[in-house]
Amino acid sequence: MAPRYVIGTEVPPPGGSREHEGTVHVTKVEDVRQTLQVTRQAFWHLGLESAWERVAAVVVQPGVEFGDDFVLDYQPEAAFDLARFIESEPRLVYEAHSTDYQDSRNLQNLVRDHFAILKVGPALTFAFREAVFALAMMEEALLPPGERSNLIAVLDDVMVRHPEHWQKYYPGTPAQQAFKRKYSLSDRIRYYWIAPEVKVAFERLLKNLGEQPLPLSLVSQFLPGWYARMRATGSAIPIEAILLENIGAVLQDYALAVGDSNFPLIFEDK
Repeated sequence: MAPRYVIGTEVPPPGGSREHEGTVHVTKVEDVRQTLQVTRQAFWHLGLESAWERVAAVVVQPGVEFGDDFVLDYQPEAAFDLARFIESEPRLVYEAHSTDYQDSRNLQNLVRDHFAILKVGPALTFAFREAVFALAMMEEALLPPGERSNLIAVLDDVMVRHPEHWQKYYPGTPAQQAFKRKYSLSDRIRYYWIAPEVKVAFERLLKNLGEQPLPLSLVSQFLPGWYARMRATGSAIPIEAILLENIGAVLQDYALAVGDSNFPLIFEDK
């Protein structure tokens, strides 16, 4: 199949905003109109009329953003004019970046309002990190120090020794930076899972917790969503299932929003 194209310049900072924002501007209709006009002329000037017919979407800012410690929710009324404008371009929809951490209703409203290509990244890796940390805390409660993976400490040690992926994103005091390295919504920790010592600690964590059933009391404390299932089935929890389901819960909201549309969910990890 011939490629399809997305045009436009309203691309936010990769991986979320570096500053706390109270609001973010919604792309103006006149700016979208100008983008379409200028880009169409450029395609035609180069004899690429057939390629122009394969332009599927325009990148815009619908008013959503997230950063280290905040999420700006989608406000349909603020994007009303923008949403109505694209209806005059029957082949086109919008592409929306930084939709991480929007709830299910917001995602559905975005798609309803023609922001049909949704980009997500850190929200998925954050969900993975949450599940791994829950498992690491259970391991700490179950095993003596010499047998633990110490995964959380190993991760932080690697991040401190190699700060290039997080330092410019996490301002503040040393204590504030230490908190952000673990729990920031920007989830810069995602760049460190491939470090050799982290991979070794992660495999040890899975091995340690896979050798015995997890106690109900710890499941209730750290993984309450699984507690009722354990009580109902009486069966042990596969450790890998915990990791996959935490990510799957985020994906489920996107899948529900996108539904049967022909436009994709795009994973963005920059």
